[in-house]
Amino acid sequence: MIPPDHVSFVDRTLQQLGVPPLPEGEGREGVLGWLHSVARSHVDIAPAHRPVLIANALGSPPVDVIEQAHARGVKVAALAGAAKHALSHVANGVDIIIARGYEAGGHTGEIASMVLTPEIVDAVGPDVPVLGAGGIGTGRQVAASPALGAQGVWTGSVWLTSEEYQQLNSNRGMTDAFLRATSADTVRTRIYTGKPARLLKTKWTRAWESEDAPTPLPMPLQNLLVSDAHSRMSAHGDPDVVSMPVGQIVGSMNEVRPVATVMADPVAGFEQAAARAAGIAADPDAP
Repeated sequence: MIPPDHVSFVDRTLQQLGVPPLPEGEGREGVLGWLHSVARSHVDIAPAHRPVLIANALGSPPVDVIEQAHARGVKVAALAGAAKHALSHVANGVDIIIARGYEAGGHTGEIASMVLTPEIVDAVGPDVPVLGAGGIGTGRQVAASPALGAQGVWTGSVWLTSEEYQQLNSNRGMTDAFLRATSADTVRTRIYTGKPARLLKTKWTRAWESEDAPTPLPMPLQNLLVSDAHSRMSAHGDPDVVSMPVGQIVGSMNEVRPVATVMADPVAGFEQAAARAAGIAADPDAP
């Protein structure tokens, strides 16, 4: 189901970018996770670890999965890029809506957080908790979310440059690419999975914008097409040639910090922003 021209383009591009093959027997890591059967096994395994929340990124979880979670006292969240998606989640029994704005890394919609969050809050009503997501990494951004009607925030990209993540991540080139990137150095494209996702701009993403590049395939075929390429680029470790989802907040991710600091700084910043907002509300003429 994957056209030979697509395979040839990927092979040719990797060669032009100087990305070597993987050792024999390695590659295609993560592809199985996109299959329905494997995703179901994750649901079977998760309860043994006593989770308190299950979150779904692409649509609502299947209704029977939501029912299984609720039977165990587990809350269910789902990401939404539009008010209509949020309403569908609520109708399916989802407990918490994550309003994921255009600025977010990975799969994301076309509406920015400033517009999306209040739209979703208004659509689902006061009885459904909403978390703001997309472009959030500082205390001021955290403070903006409840001002838009949300009850909290959901963060992702900011953890990719934490010290603890570096202990798990062998791709130093990816970290170097994040540290030097600005908020303009991302692109929303279908080349990662077949659905629109925000990635770091690199020579790999630019190659897919060339005139001879094929049109990305639908999910999961695109992921099957490029999975081996992702593994090869990761092992190669060239910061100019990586394929990694990250949000526009990457422009603020300019140093490796411990998780405690990544957590503490937004808390302190939130308190300062909230105090400033309270002061403005109390005295509109204050500077």
